[in-house]
Amino acid sequence: MKIKPSDFPILAQQVNQHRLVYLDSAATSQKPASVLAALNQYYTHDNANVHRGIYDLSQRATTAYELARDKVQHFIHAKKREEILFTRGTTEAINWVAQTYGMTHINPSDEIVISYMEHHANIVPWQQLAKQRGATLKYIRLAANGTLDMHDADKQITARTKIVSITQASNVLGVVNPIKQIAALAHAQHAVLLVDGAQSVPHMPIDVQQLDADFFVFSGHKMMGPTGIGVLYGKRDLLAHIPPAQFGGEMVTTVSQNDAHFQPLPWRFEAGTPNIAGAIGLGAAIDYLLTLDMVEVAKYEQQLTQYALESLHKIDAITVYGADDVHQTGIITFNMAGVHAHDLATALDQLGIAVRAGHHCAQPLMRYLGVAATVRMSFYVYNTLDDIDDTVAAIKEIKDYFKK
Repeated sequence: MKIKPSDFPILAQQVNQHRLVYLDSAATSQKPASVLAALNQYYTHDNANVHRGIYDLSQRATTAYELARDKVQHFIHAKKREEILFTRGTTEAINWVAQTYGMTHINPSDEIVISYMEHHANIVPWQQLAKQRGATLKYIRLAANGTLDMHDADKQITARTKIVSITQASNVLGVVNPIKQIAALAHAQHAVLLVDGAQSVPHMPIDVQQLDADFFVFSGHKMMGPTGIGVLYGKRDLLAHIPPAQFGGEMVTTVSQNDAHFQPLPWRFEAGTPNIAGAIGLGAAIDYLLTLDMVEVAKYEQQLTQYALESLHKIDAITVYGADDVHQTGIITFNMAGVHAHDLATALDQLGIAVRAGHHCAQPLMRYLGVAATVRMSFYVYNTLDDIDDTVAAIKEIKDYFKK
């Protein structure tokens, strides 16, 4: 990978008198200097509201904001730019679909299908929708190796199913689901498919048309962009026939005392002042990722993951969840015998190593696995084999400490 140390200035620091090893990119990624510069450029030179002012600053801000939409469109290979809606993140995007398409299409006795590996953001909105509409929420089981059980998917998706919502890559197990196959099952039953791409878009090439996803959602902060910006992609024919998720300024053309007329796509969904800087920063993050080549990003993370798995399997006290032989992103989830996940994470932090411990916003999956919490290492392009060697050495040291 063409990564220079100066690209990620935050990684140059020491934590607890040790060099920082950041292994929590599945929670949020670090930001390259080019993204920080883009944010600074906007706030220093172009700070103004978009779409409203005829003065130069507003025009420049509008141009940069809409250019970011074009960059997202090309990055995920959407057919039209108006299919790209800016949100605050994956969570808001899923809620928008649940409360717009869901509220207008789900009726009592209908079914919503998700899986046991979903993040809470792809569970709770559907739970609430099912309660509001009197529908049934169903879960697809997992196979023994942690992958989606496609035989069970075929059983769960029926003629009553109206929405299927599945993560493309698990934030706990790292497995990558066969989205095209799931789309075919959903569409055969005249259901729509929403894909949670929060853990896939940062790590692999994405083509929403090739996947045949009806809705596709992801967050900027997991792909080197700022926090508070995300994307909802929807097929134009679907977006054109559902109501806006929010109402207010910017998304209207005319307002009378008793009625309002809305903007065309995509602006009818973007009420109020948007996260202008966030969108511009996301565009800069896409520019940076494109210099790396997403195919190469995926290959590099696979190399890191396999190297780390081979090293961890040599420690007899470690249990790794999921399988080594399935296509996965740079995520490894594990536990150490006799040591609570939080204790292990705390001990690693004392050695400068940042990992995630807990249920990872996936409590149904934790119960499915029969554990209360796990430790998660997640890699990105700025990680190295040295990071893995230092982490494995630290785990061995901690194991010996707790054994004594």
